[in-house]
Amino acid sequence: MTIEVKNIHKRFGDFVALNNVSLDFPQGELTALLGPSGCGKTTLLRIIAGLEHPDSGQVLLDNNDASHRHVRERQVGFVFQHYALFKHMTVFENVAFGLRVKPRAERPSEDQIRRKVKDLLELVQLDWLADRYPPQLSGGQRQRIALARALAVEPRVLLLDEPFGALDAKVRKELRRWLRRLHDDLHVTSIFVTHDQEEALEVADQVVLMNKGNVEQIGAPDQVYNHPASPFVYGFLGNVNMFHGRVQDGVLASGDASFQVPGQQNGEGANGKGTAYVRPHDLEIDRYTPGAEGIVVKLRRAHAIGPLAQLDLERGDTSELIEAVMSNERFTNLQLKEGETLVVRPKRLHVFVDAGAPL
Repeated sequence: MTIEVKNIHKRFGDFVALNNVSLDFPQGELTALLGPSGCGKTTLLRIIAGLEHPDSGQVLLDNNDASHRHVRERQVGFVFQHYALFKHMTVFENVAFGLRVKPRAERPSEDQIRRKVKDLLELVQLDWLADRYPPQLSGGQRQRIALARALAVEPRVLLLDEPFGALDAKVRKELRRWLRRLHDDLHVTSIFVTHDQEEALEVADQVVLMNKGNVEQIGAPDQVYNHPASPFVYGFLGNVNMFHGRVQDGVLASGDASFQVPGQQNGEGANGKGTAYVRPHDLEIDRYTPGAEGIVVKLRRAHAIGPLAQLDLERGDTSELIEAVMSNERFTNLQLKEGETLVVRPKRLHVFVDAGAPL
Protein backbone atom coordinates (compact mmCIF):
# COMPACT_ATOMS: atom_id res chain seq x y z
CA MET A 1 0.00 0.00 0.00
CA THR A 2 1.24 3.51 -0.81
CA ILE A 3 0.67 6.24 1.77
CA GLU A 4 0.57 9.95 1.06
CA VAL A 5 -0.21 12.83 3.37
CA LYS A 6 -1.11 16.18 1.84
CA ASN A 7 -0.95 19.55 3.58
CA ILE A 8 -1.55 18.10 7.05
CA HIS A 9 -2.02 20.78 9.69
CA LYS A 10 -2.66 19.99 13.36
CA ARG A 11 -2.81 22.34 16.32
CA PHE A 12 -3.29 21.62 20.02
CA GLY A 13 -4.40 24.94 21.51
CA ASP A 14 -1.64 27.41 20.68
CA PHE A 15 0.85 24.65 19.88
CA VAL A 16 1.33 23.81 16.19
CA ALA A 17 2.13 20.09 16.07
CA LEU A 18 2.17 19.78 12.26
CA ASN A 19 2.61 22.70 9.90
CA ASN A 20 1.30 21.90 6.41
CA VAL A 21 3.18 18.59 6.12
CA SER A 22 3.17 16.68 2.81
CA LEU A 23 4.96 13.32 2.42
CA ASP A 24 5.00 10.16 0.29
CA PHE A 25 5.70 6.76 1.85
CA PRO A 26 6.72 4.28 -0.88
CA GLN A 27 5.05 0.89 -1.05
CA GLY A 28 6.93 -1.89 0.71
CA GLU A 29 9.55 0.42 2.25
CA LEU A 30 10.42 1.06 5.89
CA THR A 31 10.37 4.80 6.65
CA ALA A 32 11.64 6.38 9.86
CA LEU A 33 10.10 9.58 11.23
CA LEU A 34 13.04 11.03 13.15
CA GLY A 35 13.28 14.09 15.33
CA PRO A 36 13.35 15.45 18.89
CA SER A 37 10.43 15.23 21.31
CA GLY A 38 7.58 17.52 20.32
CA CYS A 39 8.52 17.70 16.62
CA GLY A 40 5.20 16.17 15.48
CA LYS A 41 6.29 12.68 14.44
CA THR A 42 3.94 10.72 16.73
CA THR A 43 1.04 13.03 15.90
CA LEU A 44 1.61 12.36 12.20
CA LEU A 45 1.72 8.59 12.81
CA ARG A 46 -1.55 8.71 14.76
CA ILE A 47 -3.20 10.74 11.99
CA ILE A 48 -2.15 8.12 9.41
CA ALA A 49 -3.58 5.41 11.68
CA GLY A 50 -6.87 7.26 12.17
CA LEU A 51 -6.33 7.63 15.93
CA GLU A 52 -6.07 11.40 15.52
CA HIS A 53 -7.70 13.75 13.02
CA PRO A 54 -5.99 16.70 11.32
CA ASP A 55 -7.42 20.21 11.35
CA SER A 56 -6.88 20.24 7.59
CA GLY A 57 -5.24 18.11 4.91
CA GLN A 58 -5.65 14.58 3.56
CA VAL A 59 -4.41 11.05 4.18
CA LEU A 60 -4.35 9.00 0.96
CA LEU A 61 -4.05 5.20 1.06
CA ASP A 62 -3.41 3.77 -2.43
CA ASN A 63 -4.47 7.17 -3.85
CA ASN A 64 -7.86 6.97 -2.08
CA ASP A 65 -8.81 9.63 0.47
CA ALA A 66 -8.93 7.86 3.85
CA SER A 67 -9.13 11.04 5.96
CA HIS A 68 -12.61 10.21 7.25
CA ARG A 69 -12.27 6.42 7.39
CA HIS A 70 -12.48 4.77 10.81
CA VAL A 71 -9.23 3.24 12.11
CA ARG A 72 -10.71 -0.27 11.61
CA GLU A 73 -11.21 0.44 7.91
CA ARG A 74 -7.62 1.51 7.24
CA GLN A 75 -6.07 -1.98 7.53
CA VAL A 76 -3.35 -0.63 9.79
CA GLY A 77 -1.30 -2.53 12.38
CA PHE A 78 -0.07 -0.39 15.28
CA VAL A 79 2.76 -1.23 17.70
CA PHE A 80 3.10 1.01 20.76
CA GLN A 81 6.20 1.77 22.83
CA HIS A 82 4.80 0.13 25.97
CA TYR A 83 3.52 -3.02 24.27
CA ALA A 84 -0.20 -2.57 25.26
CA LEU A 85 -0.56 -6.34 25.75
CA PHE A 86 -3.44 -7.77 27.79
CA LYS A 87 -1.84 -9.01 31.01
CA HIS A 88 -4.65 -11.45 31.80
CA MET A 89 -4.31 -13.20 28.41
CA THR A 90 -1.67 -15.72 27.36
CA VAL A 91 0.76 -14.89 24.57
CA PHE A 92 -1.35 -17.05 22.24
CA GLU A 93 -4.59 -15.23 23.13
CA ASN A 94 -2.93 -11.82 22.78
CA VAL A 95 -1.86 -12.60 19.23
CA ALA A 96 -5.26 -14.15 18.42
CA PHE A 97 -7.21 -11.18 19.80
CA GLY A 98 -7.45 -9.16 16.58
CA LEU A 99 -8.69 -12.20 14.67
CA ARG A 100 -11.31 -13.12 17.28
CA VAL A 101 -12.90 -9.64 17.34
CA LYS A 102 -13.38 -9.43 13.57
CA PRO A 103 -16.99 -9.25 12.35
CA ARG A 104 -18.50 -12.74 12.14
CA ALA A 105 -18.52 -12.72 8.33
CA GLU A 106 -14.75 -12.00 8.22
CA ARG A 107 -13.67 -14.03 11.27
CA PRO A 108 -11.48 -17.08 10.53
CA SER A 109 -12.41 -20.48 11.94
CA GLU A 110 -10.84 -21.60 15.21
CA ASP A 111 -8.50 -23.96 13.31
CA GLN A 112 -7.41 -21.12 11.02
CA ILE A 113 -6.79 -18.87 14.03
CA ARG A 114 -4.65 -21.54 15.70
CA ARG A 115 -2.58 -22.07 12.56
CA LYS A 116 -2.18 -18.32 11.99
CA VAL A 117 -1.06 -17.62 15.57
CA LYS A 118 1.36 -20.57 15.51
CA ASP A 119 2.90 -19.30 12.27
CA LEU A 120 3.27 -15.77 13.64
CA LEU A 121 4.85 -16.93 16.89
CA GLU A 122 7.34 -18.95 14.83
CA LEU A 123 7.98 -15.87 12.67
CA VAL A 124 8.93 -13.80 15.75
CA GLN A 125 10.80 -16.83 17.16
CA LEU A 126 8.69 -17.11 20.33
CA ASP A 127 6.42 -20.10 19.65
CA TRP A 128 7.77 -21.76 22.82
CA LEU A 129 6.16 -19.00 24.93
CA ALA A 130 2.56 -19.44 23.69
CA ASP A 131 1.17 -20.40 27.13
CA ARG A 132 3.01 -17.71 29.11
CA TYR A 133 1.54 -14.38 30.26
CA PRO A 134 3.05 -10.95 29.41
CA PRO A 135 4.39 -10.26 32.96
CA GLN A 136 6.47 -13.45 32.62
CA LEU A 137 8.28 -12.13 29.52
CA SER A 138 11.25 -9.82 29.06
CA GLY A 139 10.75 -6.41 27.46
CA GLY A 140 12.20 -7.57 24.15
CA GLN A 141 9.94 -10.64 24.10
CA ARG A 142 6.85 -8.53 24.87
CA GLN A 143 7.65 -6.17 22.01
CA ARG A 144 7.97 -9.07 19.57
CA ILE A 145 4.61 -10.42 20.76
CA ALA A 146 3.09 -6.96 20.23
CA LEU A 147 4.45 -7.00 16.68
CA ALA A 148 3.02 -10.50 16.06
CA ARG A 149 -0.37 -9.29 17.28
CA ALA A 150 -0.24 -6.32 14.90
CA LEU A 151 0.64 -8.63 11.99
CA ALA A 152 -2.13 -11.14 12.80
CA VAL A 153 -4.82 -9.09 11.05
CA GLU A 154 -2.65 -8.91 7.91
CA PRO A 155 -2.33 -5.11 7.87
CA ARG A 156 -1.45 -3.37 4.65
CA VAL A 157 0.44 -0.77 6.69
CA LEU A 158 2.52 -1.30 9.85
CA LEU A 159 2.98 1.70 12.16
CA LEU A 160 5.43 1.58 15.07
CA ASP A 161 5.63 4.32 17.70
CA GLU A 162 9.04 4.29 19.44
CA PRO A 163 8.85 0.46 19.38
CA PHE A 164 12.13 -0.06 21.24
CA GLY A 165 12.09 3.06 23.43
CA ALA A 166 11.43 1.21 26.70
CA LEU A 167 14.26 -1.33 26.20
CA ASP A 168 17.90 -1.26 27.24
CA ALA A 169 20.59 -0.48 24.67
CA LYS A 170 21.72 -4.06 23.96
CA VAL A 171 18.18 -5.38 23.46
CA ARG A 172 17.33 -2.37 21.25
CA LYS A 173 20.26 -3.14 18.97
CA GLU A 174 19.27 -6.80 18.66
CA LEU A 175 15.61 -6.00 17.99
CA ARG A 176 16.20 -3.36 15.35
CA ARG A 177 18.35 -5.79 13.36
CA TRP A 178 15.61 -8.37 13.77
CA LEU A 179 12.96 -5.86 12.62
CA ARG A 180 14.99 -5.09 9.49
CA ARG A 181 15.27 -8.79 8.62
CA LEU A 182 11.56 -9.29 9.29
CA HIS A 183 10.66 -6.36 7.04
CA ASP A 184 12.84 -7.74 4.25
CA ASP A 185 10.82 -10.96 4.46
CA LEU A 186 7.35 -9.37 4.64
CA HIS A 187 7.69 -6.14 2.61
CA VAL A 188 4.78 -4.48 4.46
CA THR A 189 4.77 -0.69 4.02
CA SER A 190 6.02 0.41 7.43
CA ILE A 191 6.53 3.70 9.27
CA PHE A 192 8.28 3.91 12.61
CA VAL A 193 8.79 6.84 14.92
CA THR A 194 12.07 7.30 16.77
CA HIS A 195 14.24 10.02 18.29
CA ASP A 196 17.30 7.73 18.07
CA GLN A 197 19.32 8.68 14.99
CA GLU A 198 21.42 5.52 15.07
CA GLU A 199 18.24 3.43 15.04
CA ALA A 200 16.78 5.32 12.07
CA LEU A 201 20.00 5.24 10.03
CA GLU A 202 20.52 1.52 10.62
CA VAL A 203 16.97 0.25 10.01
CA ALA A 204 15.16 2.54 7.55
CA ASP A 205 15.05 2.67 3.75
CA GLN A 206 13.98 6.33 3.97
CA VAL A 207 14.45 8.85 6.77
CA VAL A 208 12.18 11.86 7.34
CA LEU A 209 13.80 14.48 9.60
CA MET A 210 11.21 16.57 11.48
CA ASN A 211 11.57 19.68 13.63
CA LYS A 212 8.90 21.88 15.21
CA GLY A 213 6.10 20.47 13.06
CA ASN A 214 8.02 20.83 9.78
CA VAL A 215 9.89 18.42 7.52
CA GLU A 216 13.57 19.40 7.36
CA GLN A 217 14.82 16.70 4.97
CA ILE A 218 13.81 13.41 3.34
CA GLY A 219 16.24 10.85 1.94
CA ALA A 220 18.07 7.57 2.24
CA PRO A 221 20.11 7.19 5.45
CA ASP A 222 23.47 7.87 3.76
CA GLN A 223 22.04 10.89 1.97
CA VAL A 224 20.69 12.67 5.05
CA TYR A 225 23.85 11.89 7.04
CA ASN A 226 26.41 12.85 4.40
CA HIS A 227 24.48 15.68 2.72
CA PRO A 228 22.42 17.42 5.42
CA ALA A 229 20.10 20.09 4.07
CA SER A 230 20.10 22.39 7.12
CA PRO A 231 22.05 23.17 10.30
CA PHE A 232 19.36 21.33 12.30
CA VAL A 233 19.89 18.10 10.35
CA TYR A 234 23.67 18.35 10.69
CA GLY A 235 23.43 18.94 14.42
CA PHE A 236 20.82 16.26 15.05
CA LEU A 237 22.47 13.41 13.15
CA GLY A 238 25.49 12.40 15.18
CA ASN A 239 28.15 14.41 17.00
CA VAL A 240 29.39 17.56 15.31
CA ASN A 241 31.74 20.49 16.00
CA MET A 242 30.65 24.01 15.06
CA PHE A 243 33.11 26.74 14.11
CA HIS A 244 31.44 30.16 14.01
CA GLY A 245 32.78 33.10 12.02
CA ARG A 246 32.38 35.22 8.93
CA VAL A 247 32.44 34.12 5.29
CA GLN A 248 34.09 36.54 2.88
CA ASP A 249 34.99 35.69 -0.72
CA GLY A 250 34.75 31.93 -0.16
CA VAL A 251 36.78 31.84 3.07
CA LEU A 252 35.40 31.33 6.60
CA ALA A 253 37.41 33.20 9.25
CA SER A 254 36.87 31.65 12.70
CA GLY A 255 39.05 32.99 15.49
CA ASP A 256 42.66 32.77 14.36
CA ALA A 257 41.89 30.07 11.79
CA SER A 258 40.42 30.25 8.30
CA PHE A 259 38.91 27.60 5.99
CA GLN A 260 38.04 27.42 2.33
CA VAL A 261 34.25 27.08 1.96
CA PRO A 262 33.47 23.98 -0.18
CA GLY A 263 31.83 24.94 -3.46
CA GLN A 264 32.85 28.61 -3.21
CA GLN A 265 35.89 28.83 -5.42
CA ASN A 266 37.36 32.15 -6.59
CA GLY A 267 35.26 34.14 -4.14
CA GLU A 268 31.94 32.98 -5.53
CA GLY A 269 28.96 32.46 -3.22
CA ALA A 270 27.27 34.29 -0.35
CA ASN A 271 29.11 36.42 2.20
CA GLY A 272 27.97 36.88 5.77
CA LYS A 273 27.81 35.16 9.12
CA GLY A 274 28.79 31.50 8.72
CA THR A 275 29.08 28.30 10.70
CA ALA A 276 31.23 25.33 9.69
CA TYR A 277 30.04 21.89 10.77
CA VAL A 278 32.70 19.19 11.14
CA ARG A 279 32.26 15.61 12.36
CA PRO A 280 34.77 14.47 15.03
CA HIS A 281 36.19 11.80 12.70
CA ASP A 282 36.73 14.41 9.95
CA LEU A 283 39.46 16.22 11.91
CA GLU A 284 43.14 15.61 11.17
CA ILE A 285 45.34 15.92 14.29
CA ASP A 286 49.10 16.58 14.52
CA ARG A 287 51.55 17.95 17.01
CA TYR A 288 51.87 21.72 16.81
CA THR A 289 54.83 23.29 15.07
CA PRO A 290 55.27 27.08 14.65
CA GLY A 291 53.51 28.33 11.54
CA ALA A 292 51.38 25.20 11.16
CA GLU A 293 48.04 25.82 9.45
CA GLY A 294 44.86 24.90 11.29
CA ILE A 295 43.35 25.41 14.73
CA VAL A 296 45.79 25.41 17.66
CA VAL A 297 44.39 23.37 20.57
CA LYS A 298 45.37 21.79 23.87
CA LEU A 299 44.54 18.15 24.60
CA ARG A 300 42.40 18.31 27.73
CA ARG A 301 41.27 14.68 27.93
CA ALA A 302 41.70 11.45 26.01
CA HIS A 303 39.45 8.42 26.29
CA ALA A 304 41.15 5.55 24.45
CA ILE A 305 39.17 2.34 24.97
CA GLY A 306 38.28 0.02 22.12
CA PRO A 307 39.14 0.75 18.47
CA LEU A 308 38.71 4.55 18.74
CA ALA A 309 40.27 7.27 20.86
CA GLN A 310 38.01 10.23 21.73
CA LEU A 311 39.82 13.51 22.38
CA ASP A 312 38.55 16.65 24.10
CA LEU A 313 40.47 19.62 22.69
CA GLU A 314 40.40 23.26 23.81
CA ARG A 315 40.91 26.00 21.22
CA GLY A 316 43.70 28.41 22.09
CA ASP A 317 41.97 31.40 20.46
CA THR A 318 38.37 31.03 21.71
CA SER A 319 38.62 28.44 24.54
CA GLU A 320 35.81 26.47 22.86
CA LEU A 321 35.92 22.70 23.17
CA ILE A 322 36.37 20.50 20.09
CA GLU A 323 35.61 16.78 20.01
CA ALA A 324 37.85 14.64 17.80
CA VAL A 325 38.09 10.93 17.05
CA MET A 326 41.03 8.93 15.74
CA SER A 327 41.99 5.27 15.67
CA ASN A 328 43.41 3.95 18.91
CA GLU A 329 46.38 2.67 16.91
CA ARG A 330 47.24 6.17 15.65
CA PHE A 331 46.69 7.63 19.13
CA THR A 332 49.11 5.08 20.59
CA ASN A 333 51.71 5.70 17.88
CA LEU A 334 51.59 9.48 18.40
CA GLN A 335 51.91 9.03 22.20
CA LEU A 336 49.83 12.13 22.85
CA LYS A 337 49.74 13.46 26.42
CA GLU A 338 47.08 15.54 28.14
CA GLY A 339 48.05 19.21 28.19
CA GLU A 340 50.03 18.91 24.94
CA THR A 341 49.59 21.53 22.20
CA LEU A 342 48.25 20.17 18.93
CA VAL A 343 46.87 21.46 15.65
CA VAL A 344 43.68 20.24 14.01
CA ARG A 345 42.55 20.65 10.40
CA PRO A 346 39.13 19.74 9.00
CA LYS A 347 39.42 17.13 6.24
CA ARG A 348 35.76 17.69 5.39
CA LEU A 349 33.36 20.43 6.47
CA HIS A 350 30.01 21.91 5.53
CA VAL A 351 29.44 25.64 5.85
CA PHE A 352 26.02 27.27 6.19
CA VAL A 353 26.01 31.01 5.45
CA ASP A 354 23.38 33.41 6.80
CA ALA A 355 23.93 36.43 4.56
CA GLY A 356 21.27 38.48 6.36
CA ALA A 357 22.40 37.85 9.94
CA PRO A 358 24.03 40.71 11.88
CA LEU A 359 27.65 40.11 12.85
